[in-house]
Amino acid sequence: MYSIGPLTVPRNERAHGLIPVGASTYGVEIGIPLIVVNGAHDGPVLCVDAGVHGDEYDGQEAIRRVLSEIDPATLRGTIVGIPCMNTPAFEAAARAGDLDHLNLNRVFPGDPDGSYTQRLAATFVDQVVPAIDALVDLHTGGAYGEIAPLVILQGGYEDLATDLALAAGHELVWKGGKWGGTVRHPTLAAGKPAITIEVGGATYQEANVTRHMDSIRNILRRLGMIDGDATLRDTYTAVSGTFARAGAGGFFVARAEPGEVCKEGDLIATISDHYGTTVEKVLAPQDGIVLWVRRIRTVHPGDEVVIFGEVQGEIQP
Repeated sequence: MYSIGPLTVPRNERAHGLIPVGASTYGVEIGIPLIVVNGAHDGPVLCVDAGVHGDEYDGQEAIRRVLSEIDPATLRGTIVGIPCMNTPAFEAAARAGDLDHLNLNRVFPGDPDGSYTQRLAATFVDQVVPAIDALVDLHTGGAYGEIAPLVILQGGYEDLATDLALAAGHELVWKGGKWGGTVRHPTLAAGKPAITIEVGGATYQEANVTRHMDSIRNILRRLGMIDGDATLRDTYTAVSGTFARAGAGGFFVARAEPGEVCKEGDLIATISDHYGTTVEKVLAPQDGIVLWVRRIRTVHPGDEVVIFGEVQGEIQP
């Protein structure tokens, strides 16, 4: 028997339900939707979540598809799928929900007495983290941008989470920096491996759904939860991320693509006014790799426009 939130799922069965967080103004209960597949055999509990940002769709669909194909009779352990963590943001088709406009990916561990997003984070920490052994957090670049396929491995937790990160299968391993408040942080603090996988963005793409599905399946193999040998690369490239922000407002056009190698001083993007005059050039600050580029053409001073990846070295499994 496996229990999480209000769900109790016998061995060799599957179930779905909602961990309640609150109620809407029209009386409908809202919270964290769960899909649980409890295997017939002993093994770890892996949680895979998506939809922390409501405009990131590919991971949501990937979770539903992978869990639908899993046979609990052959599964070793339990898979907890959270296809859409932030349902108010999904309803708004936006990065954050209209209830409080907070970025869920910056408020963990949350506040049980705070606004809805803060309560959502606190509920996850209270009811999900204790019930799992590892976490995979799926993202895309969202409606505003597009990101190269990569995995984020939080700095300081390499011993705990590197094996999980490499099993994601992407060449680029971004060593997560100083920013906090992500779903990774309380999970890692509890002594459980947690990673974030980023792929694509700007719109829903079946190719990126497939990439997320491949990562989930390979991680399941690496954990010994499904049959087959996990595939690992010979080497991985470790990068750090540098965020570039616009100094001027206007019409933004990327001149480089996610994953593209750049040299210091290369033109990465331009911002022009309504008359076609270039008001700002975004140049690569160092040799490296373009990790993320803005896809929304409207840009204001201070908006994020590019994330550069400086190569830190190689990782060998």
